[in-house]
Amino acid sequence: MTAATLARQSADETPDPDTGKLGMWVFLASELLFFGGLFIAYLYGRTHFPAGWAAGSRRTDVVLGTVNTALLLTSSAAVALAVACEDDDRRRRWTARLLALTAGLGAVFLVLKGVEWHAEWHEHLVPGPAFALPVAGAQQFFALYFVMTGLHGVHMIFGVGALGGLALGRARERPWAGARQIEVAALYWHFVDAIWIFLYPLLYLVDRHG
Repeated sequence: MTAATLARQSADETPDPDTGKLGMWVFLASELLFFGGLFIAYLYGRTHFPAGWAAGSRRTDVVLGTVNTALLLTSSAAVALAVACEDDDRRRRWTARLLALTAGLGAVFLVLKGVEWHAEWHEHLVPGPAFALPVAGAQQFFALYFVMTGLHGVHMIFGVGALGGLALGRARERPWAGARQIEVAALYWHFVDAIWIFLYPLLYLVDRHG
């Protein structure tokens, strides 16, 4: 066997670099910087308009916010189990089901968020001339509230679509729905969930006891 043949075999046995995961980490880092700017704006408003921030937060629906938090925490556990099942030949049949469950929980989250936005619209909590709270800073709070939750919702839509597609592809054993793709999608989903874990207390629990 020639040296050239040995070199080719060695190259074939070398695993491909996980560029998908690296690309996702780079993307998430840029998203973190973007959300970081919103968190800085939130901190400015919280320190300069404490009464308005408290009044605005008390008008958010803490029950729906808490239910949605529980849904996302459960979905994170489900997608982590999906990744683990994909690595285990004996439990791989559960991967598609767990991915579908994760996407379903995300869809329920979006529906409940839509219900919440609809109620806030009718309560005149959308910033504008008819805004219902006369407290200084409350309108700025709800402006950030809708921007933050809206952007998070957009990320959720992409995540639900990706996980739903992977669930279907994995059930049909498509080559594009393999372990690497599932792991990258799970990484994205964990990021979206982590952002909500920060948003929940910042938007729903400001001086709630008052």
